[in-house]
Amino acid sequence: MPVYTIIGNMTGNSMDAIDLVLTRFDGNVMQDICTYTKPYAKEMQDKIEYLRARAFNKTKAEIEALPEFQNIHDEYISQIAECINEMCALNKIDKTSVDAIGFHGKTLDHNPPSKARKEKTQPYTLQIGSGQMLADLTGIPVIYDFRSDLLMAGFDGAPLVPPHNARISASEGDGCYYNGGNTSNFALVADGVARIGADAGPFNEYTDAYIRRHTNEAFDRDAMFGKKGRLNETILQELFNFGRGYYELPLPKSGDPAYYHKNEIFNYVQQLGISFEDAVHTFEYFAAYIAVQALTLVPENIAIPHRIILFGGGWKNPVVKKSFEDLLAGKGIVLPEHRQQFAALVRRLGGKTSITVSGFGDYMEARLFADLARYKLDNKVWELPELLQSGKTLVCGQVAIPGAASQYHDRINRAAKGWQAENTIK
Repeated sequence: MPVYTIIGNMTGNSMDAIDLVLTRFDGNVMQDICTYTKPYAKEMQDKIEYLRARAFNKTKAEIEALPEFQNIHDEYISQIAECINEMCALNKIDKTSVDAIGFHGKTLDHNPPSKARKEKTQPYTLQIGSGQMLADLTGIPVIYDFRSDLLMAGFDGAPLVPPHNARISASEGDGCYYNGGNTSNFALVADGVARIGADAGPFNEYTDAYIRRHTNEAFDRDAMFGKKGRLNETILQELFNFGRGYYELPLPKSGDPAYYHKNEIFNYVQQLGISFEDAVHTFEYFAAYIAVQALTLVPENIAIPHRIILFGGGWKNPVVKKSFEDLLAGKGIVLPEHRQQFAALVRRLGGKTSITVSGFGDYMEARLFADLARYKLDNKVWELPELLQSGKTLVCGQVAIPGAASQYHDRINRAAKGWQAENTIK
């Protein structure tokens, strides 16, 4: 079995930082060699948010026609390449020893089949990020655009992490692996196999954006604001109402920040005139609330493990983590419409829940894309539960070799809006 050394990269929806991890894969053994994180400047965060708004619900041709698109894209890729080169230099990594970079790209819009079916629209997903440009700037092959293959085959394309969680379970054990990032997602792993995985909903999304809007902080470090606030039940109800169309979808499903109506929520909070600290506390409580609500949707024929293994920076917020623990124990405020299903979940867990933090957690998502790249190199199917159940032999991703092309026609992924028509033309 080949041994690979691969760099994994992740820039999540929060755009808080570029995360990198260099991992050695020897069969089922994964060893992180070094890691690197570089926070994004607010200027870059603002540019991406601006582009997200301009690109929403647009086709590939319409996005490419935006006058600012190419410059923002190229700056984004250049910063990632700079970080990769810095990490290799600082850790004295010979780049010729690195087999590939696993690169996710930046998601700006997402309309997966689970949502498109309900709304009777055509599914698509939008990630920007030229793998060829990144390969040329780093001198390392890049494997990327994993979601497009899945979405064009009829799957949601996210979350991608359940098979990676299953491999980590070889050392950490079976359980419910729960990620707390900009969006929360989970995978239920039993006997070393991921049984189901899904996005839950906004986790850091509301809190981080609200903090940045009103302070010079990037996030609510140690809940310094949230701990001073109190839960506002009116806002809690409206938070669920605004995203109800997504939160009540059956599993599996994948989410996107556009579903959470962030600006409308913030305008509503302002109209109510509640305090800054109360708003932050309520957003943090809602992050935990939606994480628990998603577990109530797990089909009865799939057991929910008593062990819950947390990863992702959002769980470092003590208000969020304590609220999550309380709700799983049958404590805390629950909306009237959810009291029966939350109580049923507590009975299902039997009061035996144990919550731990993954030892692989800080760079789980970056390592995930290194793992995905390894599967492409091995020409193996990524073991998403829904993909395996379908019987399809789908290998995800495409490969960019340094110096293979002088023009970048891959700034936008293959499954962007309108891909169905493009495939028909071809």
